[in-house]
Amino acid sequence: MTVGEMLTASVPMVRTLNLKYLETTAERAVLSLADQPEYHNHLGGPHAGAMFTLAESASGAIVIAAFGDQLARAVPLPVTTEMAFKKVAKGALTATATLGRPVADVVAELDAGERPEFPVAVEIRRADGAVTSEMSVVWTLRPNR
Repeated sequence: MTVGEMLTASVPMVRTLNLKYLETTAERAVLSLADQPEYHNHLGGPHAGAMFTLAESASGAIVIAAFGDQLARAVPLPVTTEMAFKKVAKGALTATATLGRPVADVVAELDAGERPEFPVAVEIRRADGAVTSEMSVVWTLRPNR
């Protein structure tokens, strides 16, 4: 089962918004949100909540792809998030997440008994390539007790 299939099966909001996993690796996660009128805002584009869910889901996908082998000993959790809206979003959107620290460094902190934190950056783009918003999420791997 791929990361995208697993997250689609286990996260109801992913299914609600019909998010599609286009790429999920430890280096990059790419998700898409189709243009769906039932999730539009007053401007006729995707609601900010739908965009937030798209970006947060992309960040979660890269975290699972990068640290899925650590799930027996730690649970990934978002710590903080910030989202900036750059341009009006219209139509279908694509979110691309990138990990901000080397996986080995994060795992080394976990091995040392620490609770590592690491950033994930996400860009959301319209079909014309314009960046409509940016999200930064700080994640942690909380060791199981």
